[in-house]
Amino acid sequence: MIFSRILSSLIVFFLFAVFALIYLRLMERRVLFIPTRELETRPCDIGLDYEEENFITSDNVSLHGWFIPYQDAGCTVLFCHGNGGNISHRLEKLKFFNTLKSNVFIFDYRGYGKSQGRPSEEGLYIDVKAAYDYLLTRNIAPDEIIGFGESLGGAVIIDLASKNKIGALIVSGTISNAGDMAKQLYPYLPSWIFSSRLDSLNKIKSIDAPKLIIHSLQDEIVPFRLGEKLYQAAPGPKEFLQVSGTHNEAFYVSQELFRNKIGDFIKAICRGR
Repeated sequence: MIFSRILSSLIVFFLFAVFALIYLRLMERRVLFIPTRELETRPCDIGLDYEEENFITSDNVSLHGWFIPYQDAGCTVLFCHGNGGNISHRLEKLKFFNTLKSNVFIFDYRGYGKSQGRPSEEGLYIDVKAAYDYLLTRNIAPDEIIGFGESLGGAVIIDLASKNKIGALIVSGTISNAGDMAKQLYPYLPSWIFSSRLDSLNKIKSIDAPKLIIHSLQDEIVPFRLGEKLYQAAPGPKEFLQVSGTHNEAFYVSQELFRNKIGDFIKAICRGR
């Protein structure tokens, strides 16, 4: 009788643990990926010329993006956006990079905007490689590509740069890895519970291209210390820019700092090719 009760308790505990793990994994996906489908605005709404582009990933997913040209551009910014919304919510940032005399190519990850599929960590890495390959088909050389990633997009572009040649890397508000972020959000749960890795901390160690890492001291989502940790792990040449403002507002609050630092950084890269 006692053995039967113990066995029943163990079965109940096991089933509870399994369902709890499934629930946490589902919640993890919902927190990590917050896509929207409707494109609310387009570059032409703020006076930018652009080209609608569709391209196919290596696993046969159709992706959508916008190419914003600049006549006689010396570089092209490959823009990886954050985890929420879609490309139509980044128009001011597209204009910002375009006014720095650069082409800009922004695309939606699978499951975002007009791109097909469902988002996943590995899927996003496949997506950015397809975007990179698309730029190569336009006769844009690898050392003319400046990878930019904000928040989750920083982890995406770091993965690309760790495996492919680019001219330079800029990340803003990016985590060091998912384990560090999980400890911040759920300090009482072991990090192995979560399936995402987003291991920028190790990947950035193999990137030789010049790097600019930007983080706000007031970032309430990704702590400033994680940006510092990422910078410390990166080999040179590298620069760090401390800005002000919350996670989603730092670009607007510190726009002059962004413009001056990124402008100088891009000019140096394009001039030094």
